[in-house]
Order: sequence, then C-alpha cells, then structure tokens
Amino acid sequence: MPPQGPQPLQELQEQKLLRAAYSERQLQEVLADFWFNHFNVDARKGQVRFMLTEYEREAIRPHVLGTFRELLGATAKSSAMLFYLDNFQSVDPEAAMNRGRQPGAGQNRPGRGRGFVIQMPQRPQQPPQAQNAPRGLNENYARELMELHTLGVDGGYTQKDVTEVARAFTGWSIDNPRMGGGFQFNARMHDDREKTILGHKIKGGGLEDGEHVLDILAAHPSTARFISTKLARRFVSDVPPQALVDRLAKRFSETKGDLREVMRTLLTSPEFRSAGAYRAKVKTPLEFVVSAVRATGADVVSARPLVNALQQLGMPLYQCQPPTGYKDTAEAWTNTGALVTRMNFAMNLGTNRQLGMGPNQLRALGSGDTLLQSVLHGEAAETTRATVARAQTPQQVLALALGSPEFQRR
Repeated sequence: MPPQGPQPLQELQEQKLLRAAYSERQLQEVLADFWFNHFNVDARKGQVRFMLTEYEREAIRPHVLGTFRELLGATAKSSAMLFYLDNFQSVDPEAAMNRGRQPGAGQNRPGRGRGFVIQMPQRPQQPPQAQNAPRGLNENYARELMELHTLGVDGGYTQKDVTEVARAFTGWSIDNPRMGGGFQFNARMHDDREKTILGHKIKGGGLEDGEHVLDILAAHPSTARFISTKLARRFVSDVPPQALVDRLAKRFSETKGDLREVMRTLLTSPEFRSAGAYRAKVKTPLEFVVSAVRATGADVVSARPLVNALQQLGMPLYQCQPPTGYKDTAEAWTNTGALVTRMNFAMNLGTNRQLGMGPNQLRALGSGDTLLQSVLHGEAAETTRATVARAQTPQQVLALALGSPEFQRR
C-alpha cells in the first residue's frame, strides 16, 4: 500500500528513515524520534501535514540536547501543535462576545521565542470547517500539556488547573491557519483575568500568561520525574530501575532541565551499562527496519518501500493518532502477526533491489554461518543456529536471522 498523504508528508517520511539509517549521529536521531513522539502530532489532522516539516526541523531537532523549557516553549508555539490540539481556536468566551473591548494592560508586550506576531484582528482567523463552530475555551492542549508533556497523569493537578491553564493559553493561535502560517497571539481573544495554577497566581498579562505556565510546569518536580521515567524506559528497560529515575530527576532539577546533562547522567549510569539492560528492550518497527538496513549494509535505492513496510508493521511515520505517541514497551509490538510481518520484510530485503539488497549485496554477506555472523555478530543462541541451519537459500538465512529473537531486541 503506498504511503498516504501529499508529497511533503511522503518526503518527510523518507528523510526520517534515511537519516536514521545513514546518520553517524545516532544519538541525535534517537532523541529526535523520542521527543517527536513525546510531543506527538498526527499528520492526518487537517493542516498539520503541511506544518510537520517546520515542526520537526525547528521545534524538535534544535532542542533535543538543550533545555526542556526551550523545547516545551518551541512546541507550544508551533503551528502543528496549536492545530493538532485545537488551541488556535481557544478564546475567552467573554472576549468572543465582546470583541470591541480595549485590550488589558500588558497585552501588547512581546513574549519569549521567535517566529510570532501579536495581532488584534476584528475576528479570529480559522479554517472554513470551523467558521460556524461555537467559539470558546478549548481545554485539549491544557490537558495534554500537563498529562503528557510535563507533569504526567499522576502529577498532582486537578480539573480546575486544566481549566486555568486553558485560560492562560487563550489567544495563542496561528496566523492564517489555512495557509500554514506561524504563531500569533490574538490579544483580544485572551482571558486577561487572574488565574491560579498549581498554587501560583498569575495576574493576567496577555501572552506572558502562557509563558508563566510553561515556566511553572517545566520546573515542577513531577515533570522532572515524569521525563526521567520516560527517558529511562526508552534507554534501559520497560520497567526502569527506580534508583536511576531518582538520579535523573535530581539532575533534571539541579540543571533546570538541561537535557544534555540528564542524558550524560543516563548514558554513564551503571544501569545503562549493566548486563541486564543489554537486549532488554524490544525494537519498535522503526528500529527494526532501520537496524536491518544498517546490519546488512543495504544501499537504499528508494526509501518508499521502507515507508510502506512501516505501515504494514503498524507504525506509519507521523501518523500516530493519539497524542500519547507510539508506545515504547514490548507488549505493543510483540505478537504473532507482527513477527510474521517482520519475517516477510526480511525476506523482501534480500530479494528486492528497491529495498537496497540486490543479489550482489546478499552474496557479499556470505551464506550460512557467515551470513548469520554478519547480522548477529556471533550472538545467536543454539536454537537460532539450529533453525537457520535448515534454511535452503541465502534469502531464507537472512530472513531467519533478521526474524530471530536476538535481532528483535536492541
């Protein structure tokens, strides 16, 4: 099945696979994937597909080893996130009924960040399908900001906090959303009354209300713990050691969310380097496809078949519908159907030039034990060797090697 969506999405899907397969900056690529998944948006929702390239290039990639606050702010102001979670339509209900009122004090003050304008239009711009929709407060972004982006579901916030955060982000919108414009702050649509969020009072200062909320959430201890748990789960095990999570959270707080320092603590930890962490994680479909290309030295002629393979494996790139993103635990990716599909991909890899493994490349890997050694580097269990020994062709050897239990794990 061909990849869905317009050409920009197809090209973005292909570049992601090619970067992952060929980049020498593997940590950078892993973190770009991790943080995009953390701040997930779905290309299939409205105009988001036209905003994805800028979102990944400017909101995600430059900040993966910066500070969490910078990353959080970049995603909050991105058109893709504003559209995906509907915040570009969120307005103060009173302002919507009384657009002629004068803006409150401080509404024209510039905020932090780049690429936005402050406007006070006669009426908010919106796509055709929303022109007749009821206007008012939208809590989607506020809820996901706290539950998925910062504090976590058990982070200590209440429904009242959700509503107050939503009020703080009224007016955070998009300049001409039908054309994929950039961030703008619509001052007349903002609720400039006092708000109380997690015990902090915000007096009402226009654009700065939202910035203040981001400051509070980025510095909250629950955020340090939630982010540390997700990183430890991604890099160590599905159930990360509590001692490691505690050290990461402590470092997160000490450095004010310096992600480079948090990653340094993680990658130099005894837990990360332990024998128990080696091959403890099951590869996601993306990791499986990319590692197969890297392990075989395949020369990818076209990345389109790889994109198609990920769709068949249940992980279409940039098309995860829920804001939670794709799961990073074994239970999500280990079932009989998924393993059979992986075997089929491995067989195709050895016979399809479009996938980059023509006959000459396959012959270069050798056959039998030599091919097994090339792919698994001598780490095949006896049961795997016995299974591979029954293969009758190099293509079957390759399929069994790439489909082996050893290769399914990082």
